[in-house]
Amino acid sequence: MYFAHPHSPWGRSSNENTNGLIREYLPKGIELTSHQPYLDSIADELNDRPRGVLGFLTPREVFTKLLNEDVAKTA
Repeated sequence: MYFAHPHSPWGRSSNENTNGLIREYLPKGIELTSHQPYLDSIADELNDRPRGVLGFLTPREVFTKLLNEDVAKTA
């Protein structure tokens, strides 16, 4: 979970959107004692959703791109 800083209102919309997406998979009141494979699949689905703010790339694609750029700089 991500909690926006109190004096950073621009971070809350992303936070609320992500919380809404998570609530689609995990409604209030559900117990999460031993469901790690299910939680991992939720994280994979959320990370494979294209985001407009990322130029309609997925977070995973952006992360991989950043890692590759850093490796290229250090090589």
